[in-house]
Amino acid sequence: MGKIVAGLGTSHVPAIGVAHDQGLTEEPYWKPLFDGYGPAREWLKKIDPDVVILVYNDHGTVFSLQSIPTFAIGVAEQYKPADEGWGPRPVPVVEGDANLSWHLAESLILDEFDMTIMNEMDVDHGLTVPLSITCGHVDKWPFKVIPLAVNVVLYPPPTGNRCYNLGRAIRKAVEAYDEDTRVVIMGTGGMSHQLHGERAGLINREWDNRFLDDLSKDPERLRKIPHLEYVRETGAEGIEMVMWLVMRGALDDNVKEVYRHYHVPASNTGAGLIVLENDA
Repeated sequence: MGKIVAGLGTSHVPAIGVAHDQGLTEEPYWKPLFDGYGPAREWLKKIDPDVVILVYNDHGTVFSLQSIPTFAIGVAEQYKPADEGWGPRPVPVVEGDANLSWHLAESLILDEFDMTIMNEMDVDHGLTVPLSITCGHVDKWPFKVIPLAVNVVLYPPPTGNRCYNLGRAIRKAVEAYDEDTRVVIMGTGGMSHQLHGERAGLINREWDNRFLDDLSKDPERLRKIPHLEYVRETGAEGIEMVMWLVMRGALDDNVKEVYRHYHVPASNTGAGLIVLENDA
């Protein structure tokens, strides 16, 4: 059967991708951030998953204000890097796992999660930056990827509790899969940041680190955080952190924190990364 072996949460700041692509990782501004990614890369290489389920949000590339699904799952064999206005990122095409994707779609829909099925989609920085963070410069991504997009752009986004329960349903679906498949699930986005208005540049280091703490210590608190608290304490775009709760819900009740990295600022964002393993 399939097995979710671990989870990883990470910010997906677009400027991180630019720094990575343009060879700026040793520049004084970026070096402290990128130095913290090395241990996570080594960990992922050692875990060696067959598939990564990557939870992210589209930034107006595939979905516009005309049509934004709450949850969407890719079921294609491949996903091309999107052109977000300055050309596609120079990263490999993302190879999908159509068989597992369709199994997940069926299981989640029958579990009463209304998934939009995407037979074709390009993937933007929300998905490709986490791959670069965890894999570095590669000619081919070392695992297959299943994109799972969450609406955190247009109100109302799903609650943290709904995202956590989606993670539980994903775990159930993976464990019912009839192939021996090792899966890592990634929740991406955030952390605290606001890109517009009077509070542009807001970063709440204390709130971010408490969120990281409670991914292992008190996930029940996290799943109850209301939208208003995310916006008030972490800025309008801090709501992206509900996607980390999909990752957390897909893991066992008890997990151990393997690695953490937090740095500010990364292009006016609190950039976090955490690695969690089931505590067997």
